[in-house]
Amino acid sequence: MAENEKVDRVEREEPGNDGSEPRAGWTPTADAKKKATTFRWIAGVLWALAIIGEAVGIFWLLRQRVFVGEDGTLVRDPDTGLLQEQGVTAQFPQWAFIALLVLLVVIAALSITGSVLWKKANRLDPARKSDKTRFFVQNQLGAIIAVVAFLPLIILIFLNKDMDKGQKTTAGIVGIALAALAVVLGIDFDPPSVEQYTADQSAVIQLLGKDEVVWVDGGEVYHVCDEVSAIQTGSEIRTGTTAEAVEAGKIRLTLQFASELRACDLAVPENDEEITEALRAIQAGQVDTLLPAPVWADPADAPIQVEEAPAE
Repeated sequence: MAENEKVDRVEREEPGNDGSEPRAGWTPTADAKKKATTFRWIAGVLWALAIIGEAVGIFWLLRQRVFVGEDGTLVRDPDTGLLQEQGVTAQFPQWAFIALLVLLVVIAALSITGSVLWKKANRLDPARKSDKTRFFVQNQLGAIIAVVAFLPLIILIFLNKDMDKGQKTTAGIVGIALAALAVVLGIDFDPPSVEQYTADQSAVIQLLGKDEVVWVDGGEVYHVCDEVSAIQTGSEIRTGTTAEAVEAGKIRLTLQFASELRACDLAVPENDEEITEALRAIQAGQVDTLLPAPVWADPADAPIQVEEAPAE
Protein backbone atom coordinates (compact mmCIF):
# COMPACT_ATOMS: atom_id res chain seq x y z
CA MET A 1 0.00 0.00 0.00
CA ALA A 2 2.79 2.40 0.99
CA GLU A 3 4.65 1.53 -2.20
CA ASN A 4 1.58 2.29 -4.33
CA GLU A 5 1.18 5.63 -2.56
CA LYS A 6 4.85 6.43 -3.23
CA VAL A 7 4.54 5.62 -6.93
CA ASP A 8 1.32 7.63 -7.15
CA ARG A 9 2.98 10.62 -5.49
CA VAL A 10 5.93 10.46 -7.87
CA GLU A 11 3.62 10.26 -10.86
CA ARG A 12 1.69 13.30 -9.70
CA GLU A 13 4.91 15.25 -9.31
CA GLU A 14 6.27 14.13 -12.70
CA PRO A 15 6.44 17.15 -15.04
CA GLY A 16 3.68 17.01 -17.59
CA ASN A 17 1.65 14.23 -15.93
CA ASP A 18 -1.07 16.68 -14.99
CA GLY A 19 -1.32 17.88 -18.57
CA SER A 20 0.75 20.98 -17.92
CA GLU A 21 3.90 21.89 -19.81
CA PRO A 22 7.21 20.48 -18.59
CA ARG A 23 9.15 22.56 -16.13
CA ALA A 24 12.02 24.54 -17.70
CA GLY A 25 15.06 26.22 -16.20
CA TRP A 26 17.82 23.78 -15.36
CA THR A 27 18.64 23.16 -11.69
CA PRO A 28 20.68 20.31 -10.18
CA THR A 29 18.89 17.47 -8.46
CA ALA A 30 18.92 17.40 -4.66
CA ASP A 31 21.32 14.45 -4.69
CA ALA A 32 23.65 16.18 -7.17
CA LYS A 33 23.64 19.33 -5.03
CA LYS A 34 24.44 17.28 -1.92
CA LYS A 35 27.22 15.38 -3.69
CA ALA A 36 28.71 18.62 -5.04
CA THR A 37 28.69 20.15 -1.54
CA THR A 38 30.46 17.08 -0.15
CA PHE A 39 33.12 17.23 -2.88
CA ARG A 40 33.69 20.93 -2.17
CA TRP A 41 34.06 20.39 1.56
CA ILE A 42 36.59 17.61 1.01
CA ALA A 43 38.47 19.73 -1.54
CA GLY A 44 38.51 22.62 0.93
CA VAL A 45 39.99 20.42 3.67
CA LEU A 46 42.67 19.07 1.31
CA TRP A 47 43.58 22.59 0.16
CA ALA A 48 43.75 23.75 3.79
CA LEU A 49 46.15 20.89 4.56
CA ALA A 50 48.27 21.87 1.55
CA ILE A 51 48.55 25.45 2.81
CA ILE A 52 49.30 24.22 6.35
CA GLY A 53 52.07 22.08 4.83
CA GLU A 54 53.42 25.18 3.10
CA ALA A 55 53.44 27.04 6.44
CA VAL A 56 55.34 24.16 8.07
CA GLY A 57 57.92 24.37 5.29
CA ILE A 58 58.28 28.15 5.58
CA PHE A 59 58.22 28.65 9.34
CA TRP A 60 59.97 25.47 10.50
CA LEU A 61 61.66 23.37 7.84
CA LEU A 62 63.47 26.14 5.97
CA ARG A 63 64.78 27.49 9.30
CA GLN A 64 66.65 24.30 10.12
CA ARG A 65 70.43 24.56 10.10
CA VAL A 66 73.49 22.85 11.50
CA PHE A 67 76.75 24.55 12.38
CA VAL A 68 80.07 23.28 11.05
CA GLY A 69 83.38 24.22 12.68
CA GLU A 70 81.99 25.04 16.13
CA ASP A 71 85.46 24.64 17.60
CA GLY A 72 86.60 27.81 15.87
CA THR A 73 88.34 30.60 17.75
CA LEU A 74 86.77 33.76 19.11
CA VAL A 75 87.67 36.99 17.34
CA ARG A 76 86.58 40.60 17.87
CA ASP A 77 84.91 42.44 14.99
CA PRO A 78 86.68 45.81 14.85
CA ASP A 79 83.66 47.50 13.25
CA THR A 80 81.12 46.46 15.88
CA GLY A 81 83.26 45.51 18.85
CA LEU A 82 81.33 42.24 19.12
CA LEU A 83 82.87 38.82 19.49
CA GLN A 84 82.44 36.31 16.66
CA GLU A 85 83.32 32.65 16.34
CA GLN A 86 85.65 32.41 13.40
CA GLY A 87 85.44 29.31 11.20
CA VAL A 88 81.79 28.41 12.08
CA THR A 89 79.40 28.08 9.11
CA ALA A 90 75.66 27.30 9.01
CA GLN A 91 74.40 24.64 6.61
CA PHE A 92 70.97 23.30 5.66
CA PRO A 93 70.85 19.73 7.04
CA GLN A 94 70.41 16.83 4.63
CA TRP A 95 67.46 15.41 6.58
CA ALA A 96 65.65 18.75 6.23
CA PHE A 97 66.43 18.83 2.51
CA ILE A 98 64.89 15.36 2.00
CA ALA A 99 61.91 16.32 4.17
CA LEU A 100 61.44 19.44 2.04
CA LEU A 101 61.28 17.40 -1.17
CA VAL A 102 58.74 15.04 0.43
CA LEU A 103 56.72 18.03 1.65
CA LEU A 104 56.61 19.49 -1.88
CA VAL A 105 55.22 16.20 -3.22
CA VAL A 106 52.62 16.03 -0.43
CA ILE A 107 51.49 19.61 -1.08
CA ALA A 108 51.14 18.82 -4.79
CA ALA A 109 49.13 15.64 -4.09
CA LEU A 110 46.75 17.50 -1.75
CA SER A 111 46.34 20.41 -4.16
CA ILE A 112 45.72 18.21 -7.22
CA THR A 113 43.29 15.86 -5.44
CA GLY A 114 41.34 18.85 -4.17
CA SER A 115 41.20 20.31 -7.69
CA VAL A 116 39.88 17.05 -9.17
CA LEU A 117 37.08 16.91 -6.59
CA TRP A 118 36.29 20.60 -7.05
CA LYS A 119 35.92 20.19 -10.81
CA LYS A 120 33.63 17.19 -10.27
CA ALA A 121 31.48 19.36 -8.01
CA ASN A 122 31.31 22.08 -10.67
CA ARG A 123 30.00 19.61 -13.22
CA LEU A 124 27.22 18.61 -10.85
CA ASP A 125 26.40 22.15 -9.72
CA PRO A 126 27.89 24.76 -12.09
CA ALA A 127 27.92 28.52 -11.84
CA ARG A 128 26.17 30.89 -14.21
CA LYS A 129 28.46 32.30 -16.90
CA SER A 130 26.56 35.58 -16.73
CA ASP A 131 28.08 36.07 -13.25
CA LYS A 132 31.57 36.54 -14.67
CA THR A 133 33.52 36.93 -11.42
CA ARG A 134 31.96 33.98 -9.65
CA PHE A 135 32.15 31.85 -12.79
CA PHE A 136 35.90 32.49 -13.12
CA VAL A 137 36.75 32.03 -9.44
CA GLN A 138 34.58 28.94 -8.99
CA ASN A 139 36.02 27.19 -12.03
CA GLN A 140 39.67 28.21 -11.64
CA LEU A 141 39.92 28.02 -7.84
CA GLY A 142 42.08 24.90 -8.04
CA ALA A 143 44.75 26.76 -10.01
CA ILE A 144 44.54 29.75 -7.66
CA ILE A 145 45.03 27.52 -4.60
CA ALA A 146 47.99 25.80 -6.28
CA VAL A 147 49.72 29.16 -6.76
CA VAL A 148 49.02 30.14 -3.13
CA ALA A 149 50.28 26.78 -1.83
CA PHE A 150 53.55 26.82 -3.79
CA LEU A 151 54.71 30.31 -4.77
CA PRO A 152 55.79 31.69 -1.33
CA LEU A 153 57.58 28.43 -0.48
CA ILE A 154 59.45 28.34 -3.80
CA ILE A 155 60.52 31.97 -3.44
CA LEU A 156 61.88 31.33 0.06
CA ILE A 157 63.74 28.22 -1.14
CA PHE A 158 65.70 30.38 -3.58
CA LEU A 159 66.28 33.03 -0.89
CA ASN A 160 67.49 30.54 1.71
CA LYS A 161 71.12 31.39 2.61
CA ASP A 162 71.92 28.09 4.34
CA MET A 163 71.23 25.78 1.37
CA ASP A 164 74.13 24.95 -0.85
CA LYS A 165 73.81 25.49 -4.60
CA GLY A 166 72.91 21.86 -5.32
CA GLN A 167 70.17 21.72 -2.68
CA LYS A 168 68.69 25.02 -3.79
CA THR A 169 68.69 24.03 -7.49
CA THR A 170 67.15 20.61 -6.86
CA ALA A 171 64.45 21.83 -4.45
CA GLY A 172 63.67 24.80 -6.70
CA ILE A 173 63.28 22.70 -9.85
CA VAL A 174 61.13 20.10 -8.05
CA GLY A 175 58.97 22.84 -6.53
CA ILE A 176 58.46 24.65 -9.84
CA ALA A 177 57.65 21.41 -11.71
CA LEU A 178 55.12 20.29 -9.09
CA ALA A 179 53.59 23.76 -8.89
CA ALA A 180 53.20 23.90 -12.68
CA LEU A 181 51.55 20.46 -12.67
CA ALA A 182 49.17 21.46 -9.87
CA VAL A 183 48.24 24.72 -11.63
CA VAL A 184 47.60 23.04 -14.99
CA LEU A 185 45.48 20.30 -13.41
CA GLY A 186 43.66 22.92 -11.36
CA ILE A 187 42.60 24.87 -14.45
CA ASP A 188 39.22 23.94 -15.91
CA PHE A 189 39.69 24.49 -19.64
CA ASP A 190 36.07 23.63 -20.48
CA PRO A 191 33.92 24.59 -17.50
CA PRO A 192 30.19 23.88 -17.65
CA SER A 193 27.59 26.52 -16.89
CA VAL A 194 23.95 26.72 -15.91
CA GLU A 195 23.28 28.38 -19.28
CA GLN A 196 24.81 25.42 -21.15
CA TYR A 197 22.76 22.87 -19.21
CA THR A 198 19.61 24.98 -19.68
CA ALA A 199 20.15 25.14 -23.45
CA ASP A 200 20.42 21.35 -23.65
CA GLN A 201 17.31 20.97 -21.51
CA SER A 202 15.39 23.47 -23.66
CA ALA A 203 16.37 21.60 -26.82
CA VAL A 204 15.24 18.28 -25.32
CA ILE A 205 11.86 19.66 -24.27
CA GLN A 206 11.21 21.24 -27.66
CA LEU A 207 12.26 18.09 -29.54
CA LEU A 208 10.48 15.54 -27.32
CA GLY A 209 7.78 17.50 -25.53
CA LYS A 210 9.22 16.54 -22.13
CA ASP A 211 12.45 16.68 -20.15
CA GLU A 212 13.33 13.01 -20.49
CA VAL A 213 16.55 11.55 -21.88
CA VAL A 214 18.37 8.22 -21.84
CA TRP A 215 21.96 7.21 -21.10
CA VAL A 216 24.20 4.33 -20.08
CA ASP A 217 27.20 4.10 -17.79
CA GLY A 218 30.31 5.35 -19.55
CA GLY A 219 30.60 8.27 -21.93
CA GLU A 220 29.71 11.90 -21.33
CA VAL A 221 26.51 12.46 -23.35
CA TYR A 222 22.85 11.62 -23.00
CA HIS A 223 20.48 10.71 -25.82
CA VAL A 224 16.93 11.38 -27.00
CA CYS A 225 16.14 7.80 -28.02
CA ASP A 226 16.68 4.41 -26.39
CA GLU A 227 16.97 2.48 -29.66
CA VAL A 228 20.17 3.99 -31.04
CA SER A 229 23.32 1.90 -31.39
CA ALA A 230 25.37 4.23 -29.19
CA ILE A 231 23.67 2.93 -26.05
CA GLN A 232 23.28 -0.71 -27.06
CA THR A 233 26.36 -1.60 -25.03
CA GLY A 234 24.92 -4.27 -22.80
CA SER A 235 24.81 -1.82 -19.90
CA GLU A 236 21.52 -0.90 -18.31
CA ILE A 237 19.75 1.88 -20.21
CA ARG A 238 18.72 4.58 -17.76
CA THR A 239 15.97 7.16 -18.20
CA GLY A 240 15.53 10.46 -16.42
CA THR A 241 15.58 14.23 -16.67
CA THR A 242 18.53 16.17 -18.03
CA ALA A 243 19.42 17.09 -14.43
CA GLU A 244 19.48 13.41 -13.47
CA ALA A 245 21.66 12.68 -16.49
CA VAL A 246 24.12 15.35 -15.33
CA GLU A 247 24.08 13.82 -11.86
CA ALA A 248 25.05 10.53 -13.51
CA GLY A 249 28.06 12.21 -15.16
CA LYS A 250 26.57 12.97 -18.60
CA ILE A 251 27.34 16.62 -19.11
CA ARG A 252 25.69 17.36 -22.46
CA LEU A 253 23.11 16.37 -25.05
CA THR A 254 24.46 14.39 -27.98
CA LEU A 255 24.82 16.41 -31.16
CA GLN A 256 23.59 13.39 -33.14
CA PHE A 257 20.02 13.93 -31.92
CA ALA A 258 18.59 14.17 -35.47
CA SER A 259 19.70 10.67 -36.46
CA GLU A 260 18.49 9.38 -33.09
CA LEU A 261 15.03 10.88 -33.65
CA ARG A 262 14.88 9.12 -37.03
CA ALA A 263 15.95 5.84 -35.44
CA CYS A 264 12.95 6.03 -33.12
CA ASP A 265 10.56 7.17 -35.89
CA LEU A 266 10.14 10.55 -34.25
CA ALA A 267 9.68 13.81 -36.12
CA VAL A 268 12.88 15.65 -37.02
CA PRO A 269 12.79 19.45 -37.35
CA GLU A 270 13.70 20.86 -40.74
CA ASN A 271 16.36 23.09 -39.17
CA ASP A 272 18.09 20.30 -37.24
CA GLU A 273 21.51 21.33 -38.57
CA GLU A 274 20.98 24.89 -37.40
CA ILE A 275 19.99 23.64 -33.93
CA THR A 276 23.03 21.34 -33.88
CA GLU A 277 25.43 24.18 -34.67
CA ALA A 278 23.85 26.39 -32.01
CA LEU A 279 24.14 23.64 -29.41
CA ARG A 280 27.74 22.99 -30.45
CA ALA A 281 28.58 26.66 -29.87
CA ILE A 282 26.74 26.80 -26.54
CA GLN A 283 28.36 23.59 -25.31
CA ALA A 284 31.73 25.13 -26.26
CA GLY A 285 31.02 28.06 -23.95
CA GLN A 286 29.40 30.56 -26.32
CA VAL A 287 26.29 30.77 -24.17
CA ASP A 288 25.00 33.96 -25.83
CA THR A 289 24.31 31.97 -29.01
CA LEU A 290 20.64 31.94 -30.00
CA LEU A 291 19.07 28.48 -29.77
CA PRO A 292 16.67 28.28 -32.75
CA ALA A 293 13.15 27.00 -32.24
CA PRO A 294 12.48 23.76 -34.14
CA VAL A 295 10.80 24.23 -37.51
CA TRP A 296 8.43 21.36 -38.33
CA ALA A 297 7.33 20.36 -41.82
CA ASP A 298 3.89 19.68 -40.39
CA PRO A 299 2.86 21.76 -37.36
CA ALA A 300 1.11 18.66 -36.04
CA ASP A 301 4.56 17.05 -35.67
CA ALA A 302 5.52 19.51 -32.96
CA PRO A 303 5.57 17.56 -29.66
CA ILE A 304 4.97 20.76 -27.70
CA GLN A 305 3.81 24.28 -28.44
CA VAL A 306 5.94 26.97 -26.81
CA GLU A 307 4.97 30.58 -27.35
CA GLU A 308 7.50 33.41 -27.60
CA ALA A 309 7.87 35.38 -24.37
CA PRO A 310 6.52 38.96 -24.63
CA ALA A 311 9.16 41.59 -25.32
CA GLU A 312 10.18 43.57 -22.25
